[in-house]
Amino acid sequence: MITSPSSVRRSERSRRATLDAALELCTEKGYGRVTVEAIAARAGVSKKTIYRWWPSKGAVMLEAFAEVFIGATPFIDTGDITADLCTHINSAVKLVSTPPYGPAYAGILSEMHHDDALARAVREQLVDPRFESAVGRLRRAQEQGQIPAGADLPLAVELLYGPVYYRHVLRKPAQDEETVTTLVSHVLRSLAAADGSSPGGPAGGAPAPGGPSAPGRVS
Repeated sequence: MITSPSSVRRSERSRRATLDAALELCTEKGYGRVTVEAIAARAGVSKKTIYRWWPSKGAVMLEAFAEVFIGATPFIDTGDITADLCTHINSAVKLVSTPPYGPAYAGILSEMHHDDALARAVREQLVDPRFESAVGRLRRAQEQGQIPAGADLPLAVELLYGPVYYRHVLRKPAQDEETVTTLVSHVLRSLAAADGSSPGGPAGGAPAPGGPSAPGRVS
């Protein structure tokens, strides 16, 4: 059976309305008080439609959050790994500190401890792909000589994201830009120290010869 263009458009409108409704209700009521029934009523779709596309409220929230998070936190490559990581982490911090995205993600992270299917979905749809993208960006910096050849890149990603999750989950004040800059600098210096390299250049948090924006190399 061939799906008509009009059916595809209607399905996309319904999907978009459902995701928007879920985030709106999360802002208004809090994650725990949102129900599939309320999402369906706000979106103007049936519960049957929602359950045809998503297995649970958490799955709806996850898709709504992941769609925005991935779009708002790209792994840019300007040739300066320090600046690029600061841009990325600051964007992530800003998003998870802003309603409805922060409350939605906090609710998802809490619920996944009691929902194995949601936990798998979080890893498969959000955490694992973002982790691989982060490692890929660090690997490009490594190839450019900005990170030591022997650096543990997966561990570096955990060191970068860990403090963000720590503050978000425990509802502590979010990092400001200065704190993020310090975090990135410490992580990059630790990679150089572990490798026995000199922590000079952007990888060590100090300006490279030629100006503060010039990408340096780790010797």
